[in-house]
Amino acid sequence: MNNLNHPTSQAIRSQSDALAQAIVERQYGLQPGTWQAFGASGHQKSLRDAGYHLAYLSEAIANDAPVLFADYIIWVKALFVGLNFPSDVVAKTLDATLIVVREQLAPEMAALIEEYLAVGLERLRDAPAVPPLFVNGNLPLGGLAKDYLDALLGGERQIASRLILDAVARGVVVKDIYLHVFQRVQYEIGRLWQINRISVAQEHFCTAATQLIMSQLYPHIFRTERAHRCMVATCVGGELHEIGVRMVADFFEMAGWDTYYLGANTPTGGILRTLDERRAQVLCISATITFHVSDVADLIAQVRASDVGKRVKILVGGYPFNISETLWQSIHADGYGRDAQHAIAVANELIGAYD
Repeated sequence: MNNLNHPTSQAIRSQSDALAQAIVERQYGLQPGTWQAFGASGHQKSLRDAGYHLAYLSEAIANDAPVLFADYIIWVKALFVGLNFPSDVVAKTLDATLIVVREQLAPEMAALIEEYLAVGLERLRDAPAVPPLFVNGNLPLGGLAKDYLDALLGGERQIASRLILDAVARGVVVKDIYLHVFQRVQYEIGRLWQINRISVAQEHFCTAATQLIMSQLYPHIFRTERAHRCMVATCVGGELHEIGVRMVADFFEMAGWDTYYLGANTPTGGILRTLDERRAQVLCISATITFHVSDVADLIAQVRASDVGKRVKILVGGYPFNISETLWQSIHADGYGRDAQHAIAVANELIGAYD
């Protein structure tokens, strides 16, 4: 890692508001016809978006992972296509960003930022305008996943529930339901929101419905013979996308572990007390949004500094860690799980074979 990474990341964070303001002013100058038509409301949204761009850029630089920023830029491209923005908007935004950081930050910092912006621009050129489907009839349980997705998008929660319960009654393994139906459908719902095909309200309904239906499967999950292992699962404070780590906790439960799912916004003190009281061997921490990775690192540091942290193994997971498979090392976790099944394998390896 370049010695400039952390000070550059901190400079972006500390000056984020001023940088965002200057970037938007530059954008309006480069593309007046695109932006001025949106009025005052559009200007505020542009400031918000510029702040997001800077947050992702800062996090990527802090972790020496240009791929995190490049992947975000590809996501923004699809988002803006769905909003019917001109095709060159994202590239112009990166151009404006480079101009501003050259004006407002130290030359060596601007040079480092330029490297990350260049990676983003390179990936942007080849990125598809519309991301690929996650639900496909040719995939395992693809037909069930499609029917389940259609039921959710139609607001038919009871039909969606019956599809899952009937599948389990026919002998479909609950783990397969999680991996090939729930997980893929959640990804597809996110994709549909990204390309402006569904609203935030629909996205929230679908997620809430899936969480409810998952709970209906608990009689099958909690039948498993106990393995005399314990894990605690949580999300960092600002992370609201918690369904993924809940799936991880359920997989551990199906593997015979005792699990304590704390969800989001649990204070660090509460996490430490739970780890101690339950004599947990493993702490699983989830982040779905890249600019929450620093929060994961902060939580890990606090756990490491505690007495309980000396005996607990820490696993991380979520989208940023799948994009950069060495990211877990940079924040000093003990390992990472690319999905729920992999997380169990890593946890077992870290704490040794079953007694």
